Amino acid sequence: MFQSDQLPPIEKAEKYGIKSLTPSELLAIILRIGQPGMPITELTAEIMKRNDGKLKVLERRTREELMTIPGIGRVKAFQIEAVLEIMRRYNMEKLGDRVVIRSAADIFLYMQPEAAPLTTEHIWILLLNRKNAVIERRVVSSGGTTATVFDLKNILRQVLITPGVESVIMVHNHPSGNILPSPQDDQITRQLADGCKYIGLKMLDHVIVTQESYYSYSDQGKLQQP
Repeated sequence: MFQSDQLPPIEKAEKYGIKSLTPSELLAIILRIGQPGMPITELTAEIMKRNDGKLKVLERRTREELMTIPGIGRVKAFQIEAVLEIMRRYNMEKLGDRVVIRSAADIFLYMQPEAAPLTTEHIWILLLNRKNAVIERRVVSSGGTTATVFDLKNILRQVLITPGVESVIMVHNHPSGNILPSPQDDQITRQLADGCKYIGLKMLDHVIVTQESYYSYSDQGKLQQP
């Protein structure tokens, strides 16, 4: 008779509930079919082993990296990507389309699902109304692993053409996991703060996001308010 951890994933879920399944067992249900000589449970166990057993690590893999795992072809790579994208979208939806920003922690919770898994640096601007509700979230630049292109004129142009904007927040990710700002980060923060002041808007914060934590210029007293 099967022990609980030896049951096929669907049977285990039926008997003990879906929450009893490990990440590799959940993947096995989604991918369904293994390869000759490699049952699907062995294949998904190998996938998780190569990613330290963590979905957050798996989330950062490119399609090409997934396909280097024996038994993972184009279709299975897309299946894995689809599941991870559903996770990201679910996490974003939980906060609602018009999330109200009250603190740097709110910014982190709002942006972490999208920003943290990326392997190159991106910059977003959050455009807020007078109630500090997010009107729009826009990627304004993306670049390499340690630096990104910052175009102040383009950012201010986007702010000006969006109705109802009263304040701006800048967010960018650090793929390295280091939350501390660089001299370049300090420079673009000053530039955007000055630009917002010039057009009569408030820059509320600049938040650096990593997988596990964040750095807030406002919390650290490093953001001069207009």
